[in-house]
Amino acid sequence: MNADLTAEILRNALRVAAEEASIVVVRSAYSTFIVEGADAAAAILDADGRLVAHSLSTAIVQCASLRSALPYVIDAYPLAGMRPGDVFCSNDVYQGGVHANDLLVFRPVFAGGSPAYFTGTLIHVADLSGLSAGGMASDATDVFLEGLQLPPVRIATAAGWDEGLVRVLAANSRTPERLLGDLRALVAGVNVAARRVETLAAEQDLAAGIDGYLAHTEARMREELARLPTGTYEGEYAVEDGDERHRVRVAVTVRGEGVLVDFAGTDPQVAKPVNSGFSQTLGGVMYALRCFVDPALPMNEGCFAPVEVRMPEGSLVNCTKPYPGGGRWATVAAAEEAVFAALTRALPGRGAAASGILQAFSISGATRPWLHMAFELGGMGARYGRDGPDATGALFGGGRNIIPQVEPIEARLPVRIEEVAPIPDSGGRGRWRGGLGTRTVIRVLEDALVDTRGDRLLDPPAGAEGGGHGRAGGYFRERLDGVREPLPPKATRSPLRAGEAFVVETSGGGGYGDPAERDPDAVARDLRDGRVTR
Repeated sequence: MNADLTAEILRNALRVAAEEASIVVVRSAYSTFIVEGADAAAAILDADGRLVAHSLSTAIVQCASLRSALPYVIDAYPLAGMRPGDVFCSNDVYQGGVHANDLLVFRPVFAGGSPAYFTGTLIHVADLSGLSAGGMASDATDVFLEGLQLPPVRIATAAGWDEGLVRVLAANSRTPERLLGDLRALVAGVNVAARRVETLAAEQDLAAGIDGYLAHTEARMREELARLPTGTYEGEYAVEDGDERHRVRVAVTVRGEGVLVDFAGTDPQVAKPVNSGFSQTLGGVMYALRCFVDPALPMNEGCFAPVEVRMPEGSLVNCTKPYPGGGRWATVAAAEEAVFAALTRALPGRGAAASGILQAFSISGATRPWLHMAFELGGMGARYGRDGPDATGALFGGGRNIIPQVEPIEARLPVRIEEVAPIPDSGGRGRWRGGLGTRTVIRVLEDALVDTRGDRLLDPPAGAEGGGHGRAGGYFRERLDGVREPLPPKATRSPLRAGEAFVVETSGGGGYGDPAERDPDAVARDLRDGRVTR
């Protein structure tokens, strides 16, 4: 068989193995957000910690976390001591994890009598202790208030579960049945992927095939980076924190076929959940850089190899114990915007206006345990030649839809979703218009508590090259008399009485270019479609 054809078959087989694992996790999970939103990540890595393949639904920040956490697992449990059937689990933000509620699960795959590969899965589990149900403690001052901390631990062997550890996990959850169901789903995913990799390893020289695959991607990534003008370019973006602002600063040095991204000068970490763990910042950097290279490039270790990222320890982008890291989204998105700003200076005309980002929230029962954890997405900023997409947000970079549908939520939980709609006029004006934000109205049918975690609500996404700012979003309580009251952008356990509604409005993206230069046909189309009003 032709060597190129064989290589392509192998690459797709690895991707399908990871995709199957993520589907198994979604279909087996207990949490509504996972089952209905299909928010599950799966990856295949090798024993050197290299990312080989991942599922379609895996965001780049999740890739970076699975890739970054595996070396810590191997350090805690050396390869020589691992046995077939071992399964490991972690959520430590300082060891490549995301935050307390995002569990990472790994299983070694043996070839020639020793671990040669690993399969990994990751989801946000139902609840794992902490101040807030669902893990959104916006008032946490240290990591211990965000939830139970798990360094790399062996959670199962070929003989079955570590029952003692499972009991500890269940005892630290407000919804233990859902937590354990989610954990079983994660393990089912790595088991399925492991069987597929074992089959591939038995049929061909898998190691050589993977080496060729990663080397080809690295060569292509270097070619793409070599197209950028050499030099050092700077950018920055601010993260909201009440009356304070914390700044992420970056210098991007393009040097031939590689890039150095240095966050020296970024503000120090703070005793609030706005910091980011290093794996999440790394994921944001890779997302931003991939916006300037061929989008057809596969996301594997070959993309990471030409990129050096320096993140000062103890800074906003690389928090250290015990500083909290659960509210990382705002800082990761700020790192992306800073990279965008820097590279826009290198490539005039290829930049973008700022985007509305993920606005997370959770609604939980005040008198009995139930949980709806979700988020809505803001409009993306416009770029040269293109309007910003509506309700898409920055950061994720592809995958399945991760916003659950209305009907299953209402069937499972005591809520009624009365509106999900784009907000006219929320995209910033410009030659190219910013994407629209959305309004979601959720009425609770029994007393509840609400947690919020948003950003770009006080300082709306800025326009670029003369474009207007996007409309700022917000969180609101709609009282029984119909009056809407604003809720803080970052708050925990705000009460909702039965019959009241929780309203989420996401920010629109910034516009790009002089609004007076907008194509009249585009204006007419926006009016006709209801995206803008007269």
